[in-house]
Amino acid sequence: MSSIYDISVQTADGGTKTLNDFKGKALLIVNVASKCGFTPQYAGLEKLNQQYKDQGLVILGVPCNDFGGQEPGTSEEIQEFCSLNYGVTFEVLDKVDILGDNKHPLYKLLTEQSEPPGDVKWNFEKFLIAKDGSIAGRFSSKVAPEDAELTNAIENLL
Repeated sequence: MSSIYDISVQTADGGTKTLNDFKGKALLIVNVASKCGFTPQYAGLEKLNQQYKDQGLVILGVPCNDFGGQEPGTSEEIQEFCSLNYGVTFEVLDKVDILGDNKHPLYKLLTEQSEPPGDVKWNFEKFLIAKDGSIAGRFSSKVAPEDAELTNAIENLL
């Protein structure tokens, strides 16, 4: 798998889309969970979405239950949680594995080609993808969506 645009993801409603649909846009890919100390970052991610979506930023939330079992819900429950608690309007995909033998191809590529390479450490780690599909940045869970480090990196891509 050479390009992020070759990868398909499952949508929350059971459909499939390829990341090629987002070619020419900046992507912020975040592994999310509903029962994590970082869960309030959903609010900041939605603010980023509102602030930058018209300039070409697409945020993709990728639920995963790999860290402390903090995303036990079904896709339907996750969508409802995000909408009711945080007013999320960016796309939250179907739940995937991002660690271990069943690691989703998206996370194989992200963790092998990013700096630094290596497995995702916890929920709400962020990967910023440039409009050409290259990985422009990797941000730990501790970097909140509104942190200047992340917003400056986004603005530099738009």
